[in-house]
Amino acid sequence: MRSRRRIAVSKKELGSRLRALRQSHGISQSQVARLLGVDQSHISNVERGVRGLTIQQVVKLSRALAVPTDEILNNGRRPPAVRSLRSGRMLRRLQRIEELPVAQQQAILKILDGLLYTHTKTRT
Repeated sequence: MRSRRRIAVSKKELGSRLRALRQSHGISQSQVARLLGVDQSHISNVERGVRGLTIQQVVKLSRALAVPTDEILNNGRRPPAVRSLRSGRMLRRLQRIEELPVAQQQAILKILDGLLYTHTKTRT
């Protein structure tokens, strides 16, 4: 008899992933709630791991954010782009940046974009 591996995503993991995706897209809990046809408190409960999402809600969210459902339901694994980083120091810094408020994340991204742009211009 073949053993089936059951993969489950905990509500807490799903909530953390939803919060990270929402913040990375710069949208509020209220905007996500309107998108899914629920109250803002429902989204807050999902992000805190108190409630889950239905399959239909995951699909709606996936389409609205233009991300694959795997990215929403990735069971706590890092996205492929982050997993491929070779520098542990860089990875730790990126993880710390993800924990910052969205406004501070955006400020850091502007600084990085400026440095990368300057670096690219000096190489050409």
